[in-house]
Amino acid sequence: MKTTATALALSLMCAGVAARADGTAALNDYPTEARADYVFACMTSNGQTREALGRCACAIDTIAAAIPFADYEKAETILRMRHEAGGYLAQEFRIPASNTMLRQLQEAQAEADVSCF
Repeated sequence: MKTTATALALSLMCAGVAARADGTAALNDYPTEARADYVFACMTSNGQTREALGRCACAIDTIAAAIPFADYEKAETILRMRHEAGGYLAQEFRIPASNTMLRQLQEAQAEADVSCF
């Protein structure tokens, strides 16, 4: 029984970091810390309940399936810089490439809203 549980745990860990057979990145390329940050922020907005936890976890899983973590991280940085930085610094994050990254994140978040809430 213990051997089976250990083997299952190892296979789940490997599944999270392995590349898929077609050469693309695995869907679980988001670090646990990033997923937890998203869930905590989501729960702050949607209530500190068990139901909100499930819905928020579903949302980050949906986003992770839609866009790779590197793109998610860039879009989050652009959002922060647009809101927190002023003047010319904020303008550097208002270029067409930034808008495209944000649009991808917004589409993934909209899909998560429909799927999970």
